[in-house]
Amino acid sequence: MSNKKQTAISKDASNKKLLVVREFDATPEEVWNAWTQSELLDQWWAPKPWKAKTKTMDFREGGLWLYAMVGPDGDAQYCRVDFETVDIYKTFTSIDAFCDENGVENTDFPKMHWKNEFIKTSTGTRVMIELSFDDEAGLEKVVAMGFNDGFTAALANLDELLAQ
Repeated sequence: MSNKKQTAISKDASNKKLLVVREFDATPEEVWNAWTQSELLDQWWAPKPWKAKTKTMDFREGGLWLYAMVGPDGDAQYCRVDFETVDIYKTFTSIDAFCDENGVENTDFPKMHWKNEFIKTSTGTRVMIELSFDDEAGLEKVVAMGFNDGFTAALANLDELLAQ
């Protein structure tokens, strides 16, 4: 039996939500830092062979993370994360949107409303993520774009980073 951590992703279409649950063998503070510091996010956020590259990061209520997912051919897809609420080491909420390199939203893609919770367990930390969408079509579009496989791969990258 593998000791690899499993990422549980469930779709609640009627409520326009994705729910993600993942356990990590690290303290809530270590996992929190990996989610909130750009130099750490850049090491795990993108599924390989893609890389995340931060353009700007200001992690606070009202702050912004502007980054690119850069493919092996150098193609860059930009996203912006606007932080709404922050309760250090416990939870934060944000709105994630595709955009251009200057942070101007691309309205061809749905916004995602993230609620991330970091819960201490006997063996480490459970991260519970609720992604809400404005409509069911937006949820379906993100799933069709490969969210489940891509985010599962990124979370496996986070395991590798936390093990270092």
